[in-house]
Amino acid sequence: MFRRRRFEQIPELNTSSTADISFMLLIFFLVTSSMDTDKGLLRQLPPPPQEQQPPQDVRKDHVLQITLDAHDQLSIDGTLLTTQQLKNQIVEFVAADRTDHVISIRTDRATTYEAYFHMQNAIVAAYNQLRENYSRERYGKGYGELYQEQRDEVNQYYPQRISESKPSEEGGAE
Repeated sequence: MFRRRRFEQIPELNTSSTADISFMLLIFFLVTSSMDTDKGLLRQLPPPPQEQQPPQDVRKDHVLQITLDAHDQLSIDGTLLTTQQLKNQIVEFVAADRTDHVISIRTDRATTYEAYFHMQNAIVAAYNQLRENYSRERYGKGYGELYQEQRDEVNQYYPQRISESKPSEEGGAE
């Protein structure tokens, strides 16, 4: 009269597609999310010299010495400037001596990256302005519209000759 109690089994969940679903969600979020890219200065370094070359002598009047101190102040020969004034000075300097000029940059270790970046932008903007004006004068169209050979010629006409010294340890930043 005693009935045996039957053990009822609880049905298991089917988890075979869980891995597939999680993989698809991972792909979805990777594709739809945006990745922040680092921004920096576009510079193409010159190729390494094939053989040891002696350093070239440069006349002092062909060198524009730019200094960025620990207080983020730009100066040329001790005269303080804004970035716009720096750009104008570089345009005048390079236009006067386009092939033998050297722009020498000296910074301090305490200089902020933002000030350095603004200085570099002013230098690049000056060269871009010179190249844009020359390409409009020579080819009748903007630098961005030129063919690669024409751009190379404009780049050779106004070469970027920039020299950066090691940052000094003057300090003084707060």
